[in-house]
Amino acid sequence: QVQLVESGGGLVQAGGSLRLSCAASGSISGIFHMGWYRQAPGNPREMVARLWSGGSTSYADSVRGRFTISRDNAKNTMYLQMNSLKPEDTAVYWCNVQTTFGAAYWGQGTQVTVSS
Repeated sequence: QVQLVESGGGLVQAGGSLRLSCAASGSISGIFHMGWYRQAPGNPREMVARLWSGGSTSYADSVRGRFTISRDNAKNTMYLQMNSLKPEDTAVYWCNVQTTFGAAYWGQGTQVTVSS
């Protein structure tokens, strides 16, 4: 069973940057899309960024222009570069991989806290 391991969360001041990483323990066949989700206390989980198998990307309106999703196939790793962070970006962030076979993989979650 492939596992996704996240890293890179932490505490940062508003306006700062963080880069989240999501490393897969093995290769995943038939990737449909991969992405990042987040959930702040009292809020539902929301999609933050998505990278489709063809290379196109989607972003939540709240992060577009500030966050960038990317992947390094050689390292089986996905990234979320977060710039110009705001206190409202504070949340637990999860990475996710969806396959064309209907399988879904999730990371364990990493806390991002942005202080004002």
